[in-house]
Amino acid sequence: MTRPAPIGWPLLPVPDAAGQLNWPSALDVSVRQRIRVILSVRPGELMFHPEFGAGLDALIHQPNTLQLRRDIVDRISENLQRWEPRIEVDRVDVEEVEQSPTQLRVNIAYRLRRTGRSQQIGLTLDTGT
Repeated sequence: MTRPAPIGWPLLPVPDAAGQLNWPSALDVSVRQRIRVILSVRPGELMFHPEFGAGLDALIHQPNTLQLRRDIVDRISENLQRWEPRIEVDRVDVEEVEQSPTQLRVNIAYRLRRTGRSQQIGLTLDTGT
């Protein structure tokens, strides 16, 4: 199985050389970018949507326990279901990175509702403890 393209933390958009943010043209790219936004935003950060965002940053620097991993799975699953109606989340897996016990690898498997096409996205969180 090939690993999905990793995304880092923080998950912020980067303007091009002209200072412009490029909007995606393809559905899968648009959905991937929206997932990144959902995972990177803290509840209360957006003025007119105070409940928007997974708030994963609140889980950083927590002890690496089974409860922490369960909380990550729950937050991601609930927020993607609530804020990204173009996908169906199939699975959210959280695993310890073997070489670094303070890092957790998160893999999200989902399907695009319009096409039924399976996609994956992953990220690494550093618990720091």
